[in-house]
Amino acid sequence: MISLSLAEITRIVGGQQHDIPDDGLQVTGPVVTDSRQVRPGGLFVAIAGDRVDGHEFAAGAVATGAAAVLATRPVGVPAIVVDDVVAALGALARAVVGRLGATVVGLTGSAGKTSTKDLIAQLLQRQGPTVWPEGNLNNEIGLPLTALRAESSTRHLVLEMGARGVGHIRYLAELTPPTIGVVLNVGTAHIGEFGGRERIAEAKGELVEALPAASDGGIAVLNADDPYVRAMASRTKARTVLFGEDPEAAIRAENVRLTETGRPAFTLHTPSGCSDVTMRLYGEHHVSNALAAAAVAHELGMPADEIATALSEAGTLSRWRMEVTERADGVTVVNDAYNANPESMRAALRALVAMGAAAKAKGGRTWAVLGEMAELGEDSLAEHDAVGRLVVRLNVSKLVAVGGREAAWLDMGAKNEGSWGEESVHVSDARAAVDLLRSELRPGDVVLVKASRSVGLERVAAALLDGDGVAVTEGGAASR
Repeated sequence: MISLSLAEITRIVGGQQHDIPDDGLQVTGPVVTDSRQVRPGGLFVAIAGDRVDGHEFAAGAVATGAAAVLATRPVGVPAIVVDDVVAALGALARAVVGRLGATVVGLTGSAGKTSTKDLIAQLLQRQGPTVWPEGNLNNEIGLPLTALRAESSTRHLVLEMGARGVGHIRYLAELTPPTIGVVLNVGTAHIGEFGGRERIAEAKGELVEALPAASDGGIAVLNADDPYVRAMASRTKARTVLFGEDPEAAIRAENVRLTETGRPAFTLHTPSGCSDVTMRLYGEHHVSNALAAAAVAHELGMPADEIATALSEAGTLSRWRMEVTERADGVTVVNDAYNANPESMRAALRALVAMGAAAKAKGGRTWAVLGEMAELGEDSLAEHDAVGRLVVRLNVSKLVAVGGREAAWLDMGAKNEGSWGEESVHVSDARAAVDLLRSELRPGDVVLVKASRSVGLERVAAALLDGDGVAVTEGGAASR
C-alpha cells in the first residue's frame, strides 16, 4: 500500500496508540486480517469473528514482521486501538484512495460480478498497473483490503461491491468513491434477504447514485438488456453508457453463438469500430460480462480491436468458476462450485449442454451435480423445482441432487417434469455423490458441479480429479 506512518494511521482512524515506541515508523507492507499473510512492514487488522478472534494472533503477527496491529483493545505489542476495527479499516481505505491518482471502477450485480471483475482487470492491466479483488472480496472488509493494496503507481482500481440489504453499496461507495460504476443485472440472488427484485434494484442502483456528475467525469455503465438496470439511468448525474445485445446499446454484441466446445463467440460493436471475439471462457452468459468489461475499457481509451484481442485471451482469475478440466480418461469436469443463484444456475446448465453436444454425439453424457441455492427465502421451493425441471428440458443426461431439503426439491422438479425415469438421483452428501460418479462415469462424459458456497461441492470436483492423471486444463487462472 501507499507508505503511511503509524502516526498518520492513528490520526486517520481516530485511535489511541499502545506500546508503540516510534510512531514515525512507516507501514509499507500489506494490510491483512489473516496473520498467516503478514509481511514485513505490514499492518495486521485484528477482527473478532464468530469462531476466531484476531486479537489472539496479534503477538505472532508482530513477531512475523507487522509494524503494528489495528485492534479494539491493547494486545501487548504495538497497536492502534479503536472502538470499531471494521469502521477504522474503511476509514484507512478512504484516506488511501483519496491520495491515489487512479481511476476507480465500481462493479455490482446479482450475478457475474466476479467473472466480470476478472475480465475488466485483464483488459485494464494492458493500459497500466491495475489492482482488483482476489476472489470476491466485496464487502465492508474485503473491499477496503483490496483498496489498500493500491500503490502510488496504480492506474486503475477495480472494486466489486456486494450487498445484502439497502444501504450496503452506498457505504462501500463512500469508502472508495468510483468514477465509473458498472451494474450488470438485477436477479434473485439474496432475494430472501432483500424481499423482492425491486428492493434489489434499489440497492444496486446506489452505485450509480454515488457517481460524480458527467461534467466531473462520472460514467454509469448499464445493461441495456435488463429493464431494472436500464431504468437506473434516471438515478444518476453521470454520463450513461449502455451495453448489451439491444440495438440501442453503444457497446453491443451481434452474431452471438457458441463454438462446438461451448465457448461464446460474437462480433463486438463499439463507437470506434467492430471486431470479432471468441472467448476462452465457457457459456453464453459470459457475453454480457464481456460487453460490460468492453464498455469500461472503451471509455478508458482502448480501441475495439485491442479489446477484442484481450477478451479472446482472457481467462478466469478466480477459483471454482467454470473451471474446465479434462481427465486423462476423457471425462471433463466443470467446477463451478463457488456459488449459485437461479440465474447463474441456468447459465451454467446451458453451458453444460453446449459443451456436451459434441460428446453426446460420440456416446458421452452430460451430468449436472447440483446442490442448494441459498438465501432465496420463500421463493426457494419454486426456484429449486424450476431448476430441476430445466435440467430435463435441456436434455441433460443425468441429475445428481446433493444435500437435504433443497436437493430433494431439485430432484422433485426433475421427476415431476415427467420425461425422466431413473435419470435423477438424490444423494445425501458430497461423499455419496463422489461414490456414485466414480462408479458410473465413462470416457466422454461432461460433469458440471454447482451449488452455493455453503454446500462445499468443490469437494466433489476435487475428488473426481484427485489422482486421475489430469491431462488438460482450459479456461483456468490467467497469469497476473
